[in-house]
Amino acid sequence: QVEVVESGGGSVQAGGSLRLSCTTDAYTYKYNCMGWFRQAPGKEREAVASIYTGGPAGGGPYYADYVKGRFTASQDNAKNTVYLQMNNLKPEDTAMYYCAVRAAGGCYSTIAAPDFTHWGQGTQVTVSS
Repeated sequence: QVEVVESGGGSVQAGGSLRLSCTTDAYTYKYNCMGWFRQAPGKEREAVASIYTGGPAGGGPYYADYVKGRFTASQDNAKNTVYLQMNNLKPEDTAMYYCAVRAAGGCYSTIAAPDFTHWGQGTQVTVSS
């Protein structure tokens, strides 16, 4: 069974930063698209970013417009881990953040949840004003 584990969530004030981590097993991680999504209470899940673990030839990183310039996706292939650095956080960034794996190769510029097959349990990010 594939396990995807997020960590790094927490509570910060507006303007602050957090870095989320997402790790999975080596087989699942390698040469796949790792996506970040979020869901706030009462709202639909929305895309945040995606990154291809096999390098830029596979597409990405891609970002949703509402996080461009503030969030950065990166990877550490030696640790089978991707990261989401979140800077200049806003109260509207408050949500449960999920990491997911698209076990079918590269990333698309449109980050769509149905394309992702394995999901983590989420990590909560709360931004206060």
